[in-house]
Amino acid sequence: MVRLALVMIARNEARAIARALDSVRPHVDRMIVLDTGSTDDTVAIAERRGATVHSFAWCDDFAAARNAALDHSDADWNLVLDADEWLEGGFEALSPAALPPATKAPAAFIGCAKLRNEGVAGTVARRFLPRILPRGVRYAGRIHEQPMSPLPLVPGALCIGHDGYAEAQLAAKHGRNLALLQAALAEAREDCYLWYQLGREHLVRGAAEAAVEPLQTAYRLTPPGAAYRHAVVLSNIRALKEAGRLHDALALVDAEQAAWPASPDFYFAVADLYLEWASHAPELAIDELLPVVEGAWLRCLEIGEQPLLDGSVVGCGSYLAAGNLAMFYERLGILDEAERYAALERELLAAA
Repeated sequence: MVRLALVMIARNEARAIARALDSVRPHVDRMIVLDTGSTDDTVAIAERRGATVHSFAWCDDFAAARNAALDHSDADWNLVLDADEWLEGGFEALSPAALPPATKAPAAFIGCAKLRNEGVAGTVARRFLPRILPRGVRYAGRIHEQPMSPLPLVPGALCIGHDGYAEAQLAAKHGRNLALLQAALAEAREDCYLWYQLGREHLVRGAAEAAVEPLQTAYRLTPPGAAYRHAVVLSNIRALKEAGRLHDALALVDAEQAAWPASPDFYFAVADLYLEWASHAPELAIDELLPVVEGAWLRCLEIGEQPLLDGSVVGCGSYLAAGNLAMFYERLGILDEAERYAALERELLAAA
């Protein structure tokens, strides 16, 4: 019996698939790739890297493809990875002690990995996603599919890198995700996660105006306890700010402030929002708005990094806040504070 298998779907991923497979090979017993119609060297590269490759006719349904790939696995546990991802650390989450063979212990959970999304402008956002599935678990959802199981989701140490939202890769997916999201929403109008993903899709492409309505819908529909509500709130603030709807963004900040006392990302968004307001109302800047900006960045440093918050951006609780404070004080002519926070930025960046 196979204890742990990699299960991947791929199409035209010659750019990245070797990196993905090389990162996984030492930690799994088998690598399975389901090719959904590649016209480049994806299949040949995967086979050279030791994967067993199967073919599947793409049908505009990610869950169908995931499930077809899982059907080829007889492993007790399946690690689900995309070709534009790679393992970075936390490998102990894949060990026999963490994922015992079914003959020794029945599966009692679905394992969540920390996904580091490398996005535009060099930002790195964190997400926790279910990626370690016991035998028999299958997916549902045309896009942004999720495993369907009553088993609890358990966060683990595994860390996955992802560059599919970097600018060069976004162009290759233009139109596909939007079409699939709109088709999925036609079938499930009350699905808050789909509304969030539709808004996020517009937002990462710089279309803030188009992002506002779906993100506002997601905000209304997302339960307070949902793990991704943090990301929904932050995406709404960003979209409203970038769309020029500052008063709506400020109202949202006021409504949500009590919910996020331990989120550096929330206070970082507050600082960005008040800076934008100051640029439109310079007469209020010195006495009313810039003190809020300063206080928000200081609060980020007080809280520190919170990597378990879904959608959190690396650095908001450390070097990004310190760097912004350094620039803030330099522009105000407070040079001793500027140097102090510049030194702190270098220290925190080195430790990141």
